[in-house]
Parts: sequence; C-alpha cells; structure tokens
Amino acid sequence: MQAMTDLPALAVLADKLCARASVAARVASLPRPLVFTNGVFDVLHRGHVMYLTQARALGASLLVALNTDASARRLGKGADRPLNNEADRAFVMAALASTSLVTWFDEDTPLQLIAEIKPDILVKGGDYDMAKLAETRVVEAYGGRAIALPFVDGYSTTALVQRIRKS
Repeated sequence: MQAMTDLPALAVLADKLCARASVAARVASLPRPLVFTNGVFDVLHRGHVMYLTQARALGASLLVALNTDASARRLGKGADRPLNNEADRAFVMAALASTSLVTWFDEDTPLQLIAEIKPDILVKGGDYDMAKLAETRVVEAYGGRAIALPFVDGYSTTALVQRIRKS
C-alpha cells in the first residue's frame, strides 16, 4: 500500500504557491501567453473548475490570484466568509491541473498586481462587464486582451453555503 504522504506530489503543490513579493520573478519563468484570473474561490465547485479549465485553455500558463481573507471579507459576502482560510484555498487551487501558479492580493482589486506582471490575457466570469473594469483598461493599454468567459449557471458558492445552512 502506498504511503499516505506523497512528498514529491506535495512539493509540486508547494512550488505552485507564490508569495506576492516573489510573483513577478516567478511569472517571468512561466510559458507565455500568461492568463490571469482572480477571485475568492472559497468553496471550490464544478463552476469554478470549468471556468479555470477554460481560462487555462486560452494560454500556456494560468496565474490565479486569490483575495486574502481580509480582502474577501471586504467584498460583503458575510462576516463569516470566507469559510476556508487563504492558505487552504490556495492549497486546493494549486492542486488543480489547470493552475500554473497561485498567489494572493490584499487590495480590493488585483489592479496593482496586474499592472506589475502584465499578463497577456485577463479572464473574468461572464457576470462581469469587462468594459467597466479598470483592470481591462490596464491590460489593453499594453496590448493584452480581457475576456469574459460564459457564466456557468447553477453554480454559486453563496447559493451552496445557503443550501448547506438550511439543511
């Protein structure tokens, strides 16, 4: 029977996690085009996985920037959110085949991070109006693209949490 702890696999996961201060250097070594997305990704569900898979298909690498716990709380999803802390959310995100690198941002938006790393493609969910986002203007100013992927109906962390709490 194989040991419960697969150290090489854990090392691969840990290598996908990147402190904010080191992200520019790490991104420089990733294959291009670089796709960037961000979010809380509190309780990972099928909609998230489909979205991240589609985002990765747009380029050679996918950087996922997670809201820190403090940043996520400022989004107004509830005083008890996120349910999973930022380290746990990042570990789960790093385990996905679609992600190349995972980092965090503490600001309300990832605008500063995007301006620093200059991804080739910015991806958001279809519930965003890309024309209204400051991030879109930054990305397009240096020749990148901003794309909204179709929203996957029926999958929402907020709705899932509400359903769990009712039962």
